[in-house]
Amino acid sequence: MLSSANSTLAKPSVPLRSLEIRLHGRGGQGGVTCAKIIAAVYAGLGKSVQTFGDYSGERSGAPVRAYTRVSDSPIENRNKIYLPDHLLVLDPTLLSDEVLAGLAPGGTLLVNTPEPPEKLAGRFEAQRLATVDATAIARRHKIGARSVVIVNTTIAGAFARALDLPLAALEEAYRHLGLLSNFPAAREAYEKVSIRPPLKEGVAAKAPTSLPVLPTVMPLVDHVESPPTALRTGNWRTETPAYVENLAPCSVFCPAGNDVVGFIQALATKGEAAAAEVLGRTTPLAAVCGRVCPAPCMEGCNRAELDGSVNIRGIERWISGKHPIAAREPKACAQPKRLAVVGGGPAGLSAAYTAAKLGHRVTLFEGERALGGVLRTGIPVYRLPRAALDQEVGDVVRLGVEVKSGQFLDRARVAQLPREYEAVVLATGLQKLRGLDGPGQALAGVEQGIHFLHRVNLDGQVKLSGHVVVLGGGNTAMDCARSALRAGASKVTVAYRRGRAEMPAIPEEVVQAEEEGVELVFLVAPLGFSGSGRVESVELAEVELGPPDDSGRRAPRVSDRKRSLRCDGVLLALGQSADLSLLPEGWKLQDGRVLENGRPLPVFAAGDLSTGDGTVTHAIGDGRRAATRALRLFDESVAEFVRPDRAKAVPATDIRFDHFAKSAPAHGRHLPAAARARSFDEVDAGLSEGLEAHRCFSCGHCTSCDTCLVYCPEGIVRRAGAGYDIDYSMCKGCGICVTECPREAMEMRAL
Repeated sequence: MLSSANSTLAKPSVPLRSLEIRLHGRGGQGGVTCAKIIAAVYAGLGKSVQTFGDYSGERSGAPVRAYTRVSDSPIENRNKIYLPDHLLVLDPTLLSDEVLAGLAPGGTLLVNTPEPPEKLAGRFEAQRLATVDATAIARRHKIGARSVVIVNTTIAGAFARALDLPLAALEEAYRHLGLLSNFPAAREAYEKVSIRPPLKEGVAAKAPTSLPVLPTVMPLVDHVESPPTALRTGNWRTETPAYVENLAPCSVFCPAGNDVVGFIQALATKGEAAAAEVLGRTTPLAAVCGRVCPAPCMEGCNRAELDGSVNIRGIERWISGKHPIAAREPKACAQPKRLAVVGGGPAGLSAAYTAAKLGHRVTLFEGERALGGVLRTGIPVYRLPRAALDQEVGDVVRLGVEVKSGQFLDRARVAQLPREYEAVVLATGLQKLRGLDGPGQALAGVEQGIHFLHRVNLDGQVKLSGHVVVLGGGNTAMDCARSALRAGASKVTVAYRRGRAEMPAIPEEVVQAEEEGVELVFLVAPLGFSGSGRVESVELAEVELGPPDDSGRRAPRVSDRKRSLRCDGVLLALGQSADLSLLPEGWKLQDGRVLENGRPLPVFAAGDLSTGDGTVTHAIGDGRRAATRALRLFDESVAEFVRPDRAKAVPATDIRFDHFAKSAPAHGRHLPAAARARSFDEVDAGLSEGLEAHRCFSCGHCTSCDTCLVYCPEGIVRRAGAGYDIDYSMCKGCGICVTECPREAMEMRAL
């Protein structure tokens, strides 16, 4: 405390009886020194002064109070100031009712802010308002550090102007205190402060009803408990902790749009029925995806950085085996619309499911005798047993979907559909097969892999012998190679024009193919075939890899080095593309919607026909997207499915790995390679239990783990139902709870 009754400085006297000034700032702004400067100015004018601070060893940025009393007579009052005549606020974030309490009518409120006094109007019409951007002025004069500007010596100049104190008296006080180098900033604030007089007479801001009552001081041995402090420190904070839901990378990476973290946490906390309900909101094909999905969700899983990705695909399959996934009953719809879906593959099934479960009338057209598309005709039963597929297809149909199968539609029939139905979804997949423009392609024994798989999956009893060469490196190539072994081939070779790292096939499928005896040959491109009536060899050219092409993979460059690979049969798996010949005259696809001579029709494309992505899970997501776009033509309350931005997912760097014990992932149970290579029995029996769900970090989603509660230094986080409450009247905004949250489910928000 600094106190003075007189001064040796010869300055004119300012008429005054007594004056009380309270200052509010934050640690590091120099608030207590500012109060001393004001006291020094009045002391130089011959007044009795008293000044002291009200703070302790709190961190930088914590609120600080300082007090200055001025009087014509000696000052005997040693209390804090509760009813100030004037108020200085060095940080505008402190403008709370508690800070402003007791300010006298006609008193001055000086705020460090770039805003003019008019911006504060409405709350302080009975007070004199003054504002100055002391922070900007102090920064220009390089007072303090760049990140922590000290505004005390600057705002004191604005206060002198607001209280009509002589600028010369202020300069003398700076000289006396050794602060003369800061006086130019004070002079600039003196000149630039904006002042607005009171607009009307009024009452003071609400004053405390009584002074605080201090507790009785007890003997040391009588202290047997530590009661919580009565000091409300909530106004100290500049930021507030809050619970949030951030995007988990597994969910963001799922092309089907499944709430991955949602169904896994539901399984871990509530059981398989709850998990199935979450899955059923977005897909009817969990048993399918749990077997054949390439699992981009596992690619994005943050746990991969610790001890291995969560086996999400296995969990999805395990849930589907315990409880039905698809919605059991459609919702009631006051005005159901008629929707035609062309194509019964994953995209068409997803579109039909999305519309039917909302109560709309769906007719599903399929050229094959049974629904499923590539799931039935292209994926072998050792990967996808037909019982699992039939169950999920049947669940979609049981929602009231009408099925018209066994006849492929032509252009004329497709052109009629918009006149018979209120919306149409085309989901015909990739029907155009890529061949090889080289000699010998018409030889017997050279067959499209898709046709071979169609025969294997629908006709059965397909027999092969000898050495079969499969050309390609995708999932179709792996399915052809492994099915060829099971159909009797004595040897199977997969020839691919790039390297193993560039293969688009699911890595697990490649490994299993090798385990079963499939030989892989890389960096060779097919040129043609030779043989007498029947293929006897494949002509190959060696390939060198150049810079990446549009696919992001290194582009193959065919050399002039050639060789022959003897064989007894060849399966082509060189890729597929959309067949747009189904579109009637004048129809054109643009961004997933059909235009007729430039006019949009209520016709939408779905799945591979629209995107060409080529995976089951992409088809499911795009079928859902097409259906929601179609339904929005009639009902704007239907939200269009849009895949979230991967860049917004919680990164592994934001996960506190030290909060989690290491635990290796669970894997499926596989048949021995020797046993499965000659059998179409299912290779992977799946997980034996659902405990893998407990390995999930739940990135971005609170799991009520109590970490915030345990680490809060004030003990002001408490359980409240399924979540937590924070006593914001006590929260200082230290951010420890946010820092310690293991899964980025909290954030600090600016006040």
